[in-house]
Amino acid sequence: MDIKEHMEIVGSDGQHVGTVDRIEGERIKLAKSDSGDRQHHYLDKRLVSGVEGNKVKLSVKAADAASKAA
Repeated sequence: MDIKEHMEIVGSDGQHVGTVDRIEGERIKLAKSDSGDRQHHYLDKRLVSGVEGNKVKLSVKAADAASKAA
């Protein structure tokens, strides 16, 4: 999968999760502008089910992804 900076990340329910800041190993670093605490958060790349256009689609709902973000 070709995940690039500034791509939108959406849950399996189509809801916005965040924006890719960069890839760091097996983790996706989210842009801090998307977080309520203005901190960078990370998602495990194993949560990605695919990439369509400029969207990274996750295998879990947005709310579940948010609770898994470190």
